[in-house]
Amino acid sequence: MKEITKTYQIDDLVVKWEPHKCIHSAICFHGLPNVFDPRKRPWVNIEGAPKDDIINQVKACPSGALSLQKDELA
Repeated sequence: MKEITKTYQIDDLVVKWEPHKCIHSAICFHGLPNVFDPRKRPWVNIEGAPKDDIINQVKACPSGALSLQKDELA
């Protein structure tokens, strides 16, 4: 299986998604449905919430399928 990484960016916020790691817990969707909606394409709307809310939700991803570009982790 090919390991795909998708990135979503606005300004200096870069969210990475690695679908092969996803365990489909739906924590992202339940936490920020305006940003993470698997019923839509693309399913990540990086403009759907304030930057800090997105950062906190990505950090809550239990599988690590969602992550932030390294300079966002500080």
